[in-house]
Amino acid sequence: MTTTAETSATTFDTDWEQWHADRERYYGEPLGWVSITGLHWLTDEFDSVTDLPGRWRADADAVYVEGIDGTERLEPVEGAPGLLVEAGDRRIEVIRRTGSVALRVHDPKAPQLGDYHGIPTYAPSQRWVVSGTFTPYDSPKTVTTGAVVEGLEHHHSAVGVIDFELAGSPAQLIAFGRPTGDLHVLFTDATSGATTYPGARSLTVTPPATDGAVTLDFNRAANLPCSFTDFATCPVAPPQNRLAVAVEAGEKNPR
Repeated sequence: MTTTAETSATTFDTDWEQWHADRERYYGEPLGWVSITGLHWLTDEFDSVTDLPGRWRADADAVYVEGIDGTERLEPVEGAPGLLVEAGDRRIEVIRRTGSVALRVHDPKAPQLGDYHGIPTYAPSQRWVVSGTFTPYDSPKTVTTGAVVEGLEHHHSAVGVIDFELAGSPAQLIAFGRPTGDLHVLFTDATSGATTYPGARSLTVTPPATDGAVTLDFNRAANLPCSFTDFATCPVAPPQNRLAVAVEAGEKNPR
């Protein structure tokens, strides 16, 4: 006879394996993060960019392109996913970060795609699923962090803090997001720079219960795109979110 505990363990493992498979599939997409071959910052003068078609320039309002179906105007949003321009099999992603504009080139023939063999992880364990309490701020606060690219900044809407106990020690993390939606945490710990990516890992926390109760499943501590490519502009974790313990759970550094 199968016990409730055995059923729970099976569901835990199956759910984690599906999450992990989805993550590996996402990063292995032909025009995804692993396919990026360059990051090129634009100036206010029209210029050619490596072997890309057209000539490009940018100002505070927009990006202008000559030679791709005539002159084109694009308006990438600060900090948002980029706008895509087709270039044969490739895609040129136009992004705005900290007021500057760059082109990221996605190439399905990128050699690193052939070298991509998934995402290394720690073995999932229920010991890394912990209960916490979310305490909202009276109103959201803007938390500014640096980025993996020198000179860039990220501005996050912090909505409160999560208090919990990990490996027998009290801990607290600043949570981003919306008070009534999923919470998002960027953190580092004693594994960062050793077995996990040094800048940050990400953890999604489902919306708090009415009493503030939340569950943190560190088995789903996820890499940011910058752990896969040098051409991402990811944020680093705020200094308040460095955990003293080694969180030997979730995704390891893939490089």
